[in-house]
Amino acid sequence: MLQENDNIFKSMKDITFEDTISHQCGITMNDSVEARAIADVMSRHDHIRVTYMPAMIRIDGAGKMEFKMDEISEELGRVMTPHIFEISTSTHYGRMVMIDDNTVALFGDMNDALAYE
Repeated sequence: MLQENDNIFKSMKDITFEDTISHQCGITMNDSVEARAIADVMSRHDHIRVTYMPAMIRIDGAGKMEFKMDEISEELGRVMTPHIFEISTSTHYGRMVMIDDNTVALFGDMNDALAYE
């Protein structure tokens, strides 16, 4: 299981550049009530890493990450919609797709996202 306090950042001397697909995807959010609810829900998945920083929260994963609005709404105590979710995320990497009114997915491989285009 990924630990929430593992350092996700590397020094430039430790980075190697390859012409391959990383399959990584994730979001960065300003620390807020909404961000904490999203992070709490996503931290229950073994393939997801949640990192808390002083003013931000990062959620990183591999392959596909699904954000379920009903689960986040229950944790938050009020309605979370895909549109409010996107406002809550400062930035993301990977391909973000709104599957339906309840599901926002992030794909680490852009080709996997093409099925929803």
